[in-house]
Formats: sequence, C-alpha cells, structure tokens
Amino acid sequence: MADPPGCCHPCATCLLCLYSCHWVTPKKRKGLKTSKCDCSWFLFLFCVFLFTLVWLYFAIIILNDFHNFNEFIFKQRKLWLDWSLVLLIATATLITYSAVLLVLALCLQLCGQPLKLHWLHKILLILTALVVAAAFTGLGIKWAEEWRSARISLHATGPFLHIGIVGGMTLLAWPLASFIYRTRNKGLKVFLLLVYCAVMIALYLAPLGITSPCIMEENQLPPKPALVGHRGAPMLAPENTLMSLHKAVDCDVQVFETDVMVSADGVPFLMHDEELTRTTNVQAVFPERAALNSTTFNWTDLQQLDAGSWFLERRPFPTVQSLSAGDRYQVTKQRIPSLEQALEAAKQSNISIMFDLRPENHSDYQSFVNATLKVILQSGIPLQKVLWLPDGFREEVKQRAPGIQQIYGRKRLQNEKEPLLQVNLPYQDMSSEEIRQYRQDNISVNLYVVNQPWLFSVLWCAGVSSVTTNACQVLKEMKHPIWLLPSSTYLMIWIVVDCASLLVILWAFLLLK
Repeated sequence: MADPPGCCHPCATCLLCLYSCHWVTPKKRKGLKTSKCDCSWFLFLFCVFLFTLVWLYFAIIILNDFHNFNEFIFKQRKLWLDWSLVLLIATATLITYSAVLLVLALCLQLCGQPLKLHWLHKILLILTALVVAAAFTGLGIKWAEEWRSARISLHATGPFLHIGIVGGMTLLAWPLASFIYRTRNKGLKVFLLLVYCAVMIALYLAPLGITSPCIMEENQLPPKPALVGHRGAPMLAPENTLMSLHKAVDCDVQVFETDVMVSADGVPFLMHDEELTRTTNVQAVFPERAALNSTTFNWTDLQQLDAGSWFLERRPFPTVQSLSAGDRYQVTKQRIPSLEQALEAAKQSNISIMFDLRPENHSDYQSFVNATLKVILQSGIPLQKVLWLPDGFREEVKQRAPGIQQIYGRKRLQNEKEPLLQVNLPYQDMSSEEIRQYRQDNISVNLYVVNQPWLFSVLWCAGVSSVTTNACQVLKEMKHPIWLLPSSTYLMIWIVVDCASLLVILWAFLLLK
C-alpha cells in the first residue's frame, strides 16, 4: 500500500509503530492490509472513546455534589479524602489514552496505512470499557439522583454540546472519505455513507429538541436568586460554627442554614452528623464515647471539643489552602455553638436562620422541639427571621410561635387545605417548568445544594427564589448567568454551524476523491 502524497515514510512508520507497538519497515508495510477484524477493533476503539467521553461529562457534572460522597465515605470508613481528585485523574487518564489511540488510527487511515492494533492495546481498551461500565453501574445503584443532575445539565450545555458534536462529526468526514475511496466493497461504502448521512441529518435537526431556560431575551431574566449559606460558608470556615456564620454574612447570604441537635441536658446546639467524629476531636478527648450519638453528650462535655482544627487537617475543600494566617488561627479557636449563640449572631447580622432538628427518629423528639422553641422565643430574634424545616410536631409549633416561617420539604399537593408559601427541595426534584409555575403562584422555592456556576445559572434563568450553597463566595460574584442567548441569536448560530459543517463535509469528499 503506497503512502499518499503528504504522508512521508518516517511519519507513517512512527504512527504504525505507536499503534501496533512494533517497528514496521516500508517493505513489510506494503504487504500489510486492514482486515475485517482490524476494522472491528477500530470500531470498538471508537465506541470506547465515546463511552469514556460521556463518563467524563458525567464526572464533571457530579462535582457539584461530590462533597456529599466524601462525607458518605467518611461515615462508612472513617477515612477522609477528596475523592473528586481521584475521579478526575482516573477519568482524564482513560479519556487521554483512548483519544490518543483514536487519533493515531485516524491519522493512519488518512495516510493509507493498515490498522494493526497491538494485543496490549486491545486488553487495555477492554479494561477501560469495563472500568467505565462499572463506574456507570455504581452511579446508578448508589447515586441515582445524579442521572437527574445530568438531565438538568443539558439545559446548560445542550447548545454547546450540539456545536461540539457537529464539529467532531464534521472532522470525521476526512478519514471516512479516505476509507470510502480506498475500499472496494460497494456494500460497505453504501452502508457507511447512509449511517453517516443519517447521523448528520439528526444532528442538524437536533436544536429543534434542545431547550434551555437561558434561551431568552435579556429583559426576561428573573432576579438573581438569594443565597442561603449551607452550614454557613463551609468552604471558608468549619461548618456549623460561628466563624462559618460570619463568613457567610460576608458573602451576602440572606439565610444561614444549619442543623440543630439537643444535648443530654437539654441545650440545643449546631451539628449535622449524629456522631461527632468528622467535625470535632472527640476521638482524642472522649475516645471511649466517640461512636455515641451526639445527643448523649451534655453541654459541658460538648464545650470541651475543638470544632475547627479538623478543617485544617482534612481540608474538605481546596479553598482551605488559601486561608490567611489570621483565619487559620481563628479556625483553631472554634467550638460547637449553641442555638442561642447562633440566633444572637444571626440577629446582630440581620440575617435569617433556617434549620433541621435532628435526629427525627429519636424517641424524645418532642422534648427536642420544646427545648428548641423555648430558646427561639427567649432569644429576642424576630420570629419571621426563623425558618422552620422539621415536619415533626409542626402544628404545635404553629400554635406556639405563629410568626415562625414554615418551610416544607415537599411539593404542593392537589386540593391542599393550607397553601404552601415556601418549599425547600433538592435541585434535582424541580424542573424548570415547575419552578416557573411556582413563581407565578407566588411560592418561594429554595433548592439545595447548588455549588457550580453552571447550575446556578440554569436555576437563575428558570426563576428560582433562592439556592442553598457551599460556595457562597463564588456565587456572590456572579452578576449574570454564564450565558444568555436570545432565541433569534441561537437560531442564527444553529444555521451558521450547520451550513459550515455541510460545506466542510462536501469539501472533504471532493478533495479526497
């Protein structure tokens, strides 16, 4: 097989060496031909590349929620690690390997060289496919809500994915045209052309099915959602501490979201986990009691615990590295705050406080509600600044403190006696259409946990009232959604991209004829 013009012998030899893992001289190369088995392996390589590329997309999307995964692993194994780094490094390795092999194969095809994939590459490709398949399976079993996150992400990336896929398929026209003109199998030629044409037609028409709340006129953009600090500002300070509350205030949050538990002697305090091991030094101070529920400790014991140093040791977020010396010192001085202290800080900062009361299944839960209500009523904070999330004994709370705002963790029901005014839901549970409808009906919608700017942009365009976030310092700086396209502009981009793609494809087939 002769080298086509523009493909020198050394280049062809090097490409074939990398792809087949052995040196092939020009004389030996002339006797090599691409067999049906070789074509099958090329098709498998192409599919593995696409499979891995889809996983890379998922990996980027689930970064918004990966802190939850880190917490889950810690609860199970008592091991803290930022597993998002492991995920990204592994995914980048797999996608780079399959992409390099695919580029080599396409270059070999353009140079008219045989596709003789080495057995080692074949094994590694099979392993790559198995690893990615296992990752998708694990995602579906343990983290099924991320499939809904991926659906939401298409509202943010759909138009750009369309442009990227059209561009990739357009570039594929060159090696495809080269192969079609070289092969003598007419049936295969017709099949490949039909498949390619069908795919391109589907891609050209795909924008008809692409929807996004950010395809709108500038004057239709809803107000920016208010920010709710998830356990304060956990990227800047230890979660559920007074320092975290003050950092959240600096980020212009309107609500401090936290979790309340009640000590053995009846003092409500801020803590998310039922155990104290993740966010305190309880294993050093009370090693024999470290695994006990935090409600079994009295307030005097809880005050002996360091609730800040873990933040510097485990670095739950990359932002910990950029803390100033003053902030680092302040972190080491943090203690578990009582609800009374948190209410006082919220009152002085003029922000609202929203909380869950845990654990909901505790046998003495009613006394927890009573103790919490007592502290709220004695704190002097305006009751409209308190947002009540717990469902247990809600009616009793309404009677004793009617001024407290009731936030519901569910969607509204048909024929509801008392209409909902505020709901607090995972961002995966509300579609853009539902958000718009709730907004029209004057129902305030808060969605959690929203950390990535792309997700915040989609929810902003949809008209959500507020979002609970770990990254208040990032979302605070956003003055506008990442992108906003008038429908007329999007239509023009669609036409230009499709026409340019069609011209390039025709050029490729005519030039290589």
